[in-house]
Amino acid sequence: MTQSRRTQVAIIGAGPAGLLLSHLLDLRGVESVVLEVRSRQAVEATLRAGVLEQGTVDLLVACGVGDRLRREGFVHQGINLRFGGHTHRIDLHQRTGGRAITIYAQHEVLRDLIAAADAAGRDVVFEAHEVQVHDLETDQPRVTYSHDGQEEELHCDFIAGCDGFHGVARPSIPAGAIQSFRCEYQIGWLGMLVEAPPSSNELIYARHERGFARVSTRSPQLQRLYVQCDPHDDVSAWPDERIWDELDTRLATRDGWELIRGRISQKCIVSMRSFVAEPMQYGRLYLAGDAAHIVPPTGAKGMNLAVADVSVLAPALADYYVTGRTKRLRDYSDACLPRVWRAQRFSAWMTSALHRLPGMDDYRSRLQLAELEYLVHSPAAVTSLAENYVGFPLPSAALNTTTNMLAEPTLCGTNRT
Repeated sequence: MTQSRRTQVAIIGAGPAGLLLSHLLDLRGVESVVLEVRSRQAVEATLRAGVLEQGTVDLLVACGVGDRLRREGFVHQGINLRFGGHTHRIDLHQRTGGRAITIYAQHEVLRDLIAAADAAGRDVVFEAHEVQVHDLETDQPRVTYSHDGQEEELHCDFIAGCDGFHGVARPSIPAGAIQSFRCEYQIGWLGMLVEAPPSSNELIYARHERGFARVSTRSPQLQRLYVQCDPHDDVSAWPDERIWDELDTRLATRDGWELIRGRISQKCIVSMRSFVAEPMQYGRLYLAGDAAHIVPPTGAKGMNLAVADVSVLAPALADYYVTGRTKRLRDYSDACLPRVWRAQRFSAWMTSALHRLPGMDDYRSRLQLAELEYLVHSPAAVTSLAENYVGFPLPSAALNTTTNMLAEPTLCGTNRT
């Protein structure tokens, strides 16, 4: 027998977009239920990188889930570009009027949001299987799913599809109602967790003839390292010694820097791709985060775009319940997509400027070096990079909650520079 219940907003997916949307709605007095196919343990243990833009940090602090972020996050006021054996520091703070990035892993953000949901008594249903959406074109949509062997039906006013690229929300939209834009870069990243103290106070992006490499910090005891690889490689083709040899070669510098080694505790390979769905809505269904768009991780925009999406969607939904007006909901895609495409452009540029791309000949390799040389010696180009990397401010409505309002940007966490 199917059990039925009702909420105002049904949210599919307990990633950054879904959990933050639920939290922002709760602050505005809007009820929601979050449905997630994975277990709570799996959600909290999924290791993902976390470069938080200034606007993301500001929003998390403003809505009351930034305490641990401020204590444990690594504030970086610059990044390092390395090529030709030299390191060039890009001063993000100076070029953007005092803005910065914060290194704080995505799964830590999720833990903070789940803890906030527990404290508020909000409903997050983990291990919700066979999720399907229905009646999207009506004013009474619903979601069906199974949980603990029981068939469930959730009636609602709106559905938020925050269930990622492979989720059920976007494929539920009829063919022809949205347009998809895709790009496959034919390159991959081998990402590693290394049990060692930081090798650098700030991120290093290295361009080398053998391929890209990146050095990042996860914690005072963990580094996150990356090397470009074939996206079809198997992790077994990358034993530890090969990894260290490639990192030493690609990160080599004349500046006296040394990579700190440690035990490699995790390895995984991800492929580089871009994707955008337009529009990001259909009927009473609204897409947010990876369900609507994917960017290569070079520009560190994935989670930040998810946060930006729900910073638009939450006030639009709240406005409907306060005023009955639907204009902001109708305009949701138009409000989000310009930022999405800016992030697509920046991520694609970063990827093409720093990687050894398939089919790249000596001429294109020299052009790539010329591009980087121009960048580091042009104040205008450096400023453009800095502005895009730290991110553009979120809509002011996103920072206004029922409990507080943030007036000025806040640099959070521990400054390790």
